[in-house]
Amino acid sequence: MTRILTRSDLLAVLDPAACLEALADGFRTVAAAAGAAGQRVRTDLPFAGTATALLPGLLPGVPAYTVKVNAKFPGAAPALRGVVCLHAGADGELLALLDSATLTAWRTGLAAALGTHVLAAPDPAGDAVLGVVGAGAQADLMVAGLRRVRTFREIVVHDTDPARAGAFAARHGGRTGGRVLDSARTVAAAADVVLLATWARDPLLSLADTRPGQHLTSLGADEPGKRELAPDLLRASFLVVDDLALAAASGAPATAGLPASAVDAVLGDVLRGARPGRTGPGDLTVYAPVGLPWQDLAVAWWAYRTAAERGLGTVVDLLG
Repeated sequence: MTRILTRSDLLAVLDPAACLEALADGFRTVAAAAGAAGQRVRTDLPFAGTATALLPGLLPGVPAYTVKVNAKFPGAAPALRGVVCLHAGADGELLALLDSATLTAWRTGLAAALGTHVLAAPDPAGDAVLGVVGAGAQADLMVAGLRRVRTFREIVVHDTDPARAGAFAARHGGRTGGRVLDSARTVAAAADVVLLATWARDPLLSLADTRPGQHLTSLGADEPGKRELAPDLLRASFLVVDDLALAAASGAPATAGLPASAVDAVLGDVLRGARPGRTGPGDLTVYAPVGLPWQDLAVAWWAYRTAAERGLGTVVDLLG
């Protein structure tokens, strides 16, 4: 039997704290695990979009795996549509079909929040200013995740749609509220921590737009051609990625024409304490993930078990 979990089903069961914990555990364990390496396959289409598949999502101790198939159409709403297939490891039974747009936003945004928290300068008083460039679904989840582990004095936001930026600033404003700014550069000038989640094909920020001690998280390098940060910024920063091989092939270093040696650390090593994430208060740090198949499994497995316990979703017999 297969449990179908729609967007509304997932929103009813997903919990930011539980998903953050599942993702953190995954980062700590997956690098040391033996098994099939995750693959990310992407192709252009004869339409205004691309097709992407991530497989297999594997985690130590989880008796299942995921295969995700996405369509990415920047002009659509939502821009990402697809399904995550959750299969039993013992016999391949299709345990669940999950809405990929929702699950991807959650796992991507929360994994980015985790990396941001680990790499940004400590701020126990909550006096830092948070900057957001691109006020979409993934930025929503990044900020929601960060609010679980940090507080911010103010949030400044830029988006190509000023109304959307205004709604985002009102929704997520810090202790003193939120402001809409007119460019990525003005956001970087005002903020201590900058989150970028856009479709940009030309860099939005260069080294001259930053300052020592800042942290930047860039989600806009998840496929070839997308660039948010200029090569000089990436070269000068302490650069952390989620997977070295994928980042070198299609992530921020590859898109900027930089070698794999430009990467200073992998987030899993930082979380395990094997590598430092910040060597001093003056470090300019960057987290530039590409997104990994096991992250789909971490969130999908938790959602599937919770939905089954609560009797949520629609159960069908696809073989009947």
